[in-house]
Amino acid sequence: MKDDTISGEQLLSMLAALANPHRLRIIAALQSQGRNYVSQLAREIGISRPLLHLHLQKLEDAGLVTSQLELSSDGKALNYFEVSRFALEITPVAIAEAAKSLSTHLDP
Repeated sequence: MKDDTISGEQLLSMLAALANPHRLRIIAALQSQGRNYVSQLAREIGISRPLLHLHLQKLEDAGLVTSQLELSSDGKALNYFEVSRFALEITPVAIAEAAKSLSTHLDP
């Protein structure tokens, strides 16, 4: 997601999503292994599925991962996640441009 016109809200969402060690590990695992389903990913990272779901939702809301629900050969529903293609360059100019679109009613 390399784009000089990224909105302030998008930038904040991405930075907030990346500001957690579990989420960095999730992205690293998905990047190295390709797509993976929740149960397997939870085992590999060493966190519970409910906690993993919370982190994946934050990453997905920020546009950093995508998900797809699929049925396995035995009929189980598996939610697969993979890393989205993105590039985030943080420069003073990029921040200044993003800040122009911020709502004046953001919570502190």
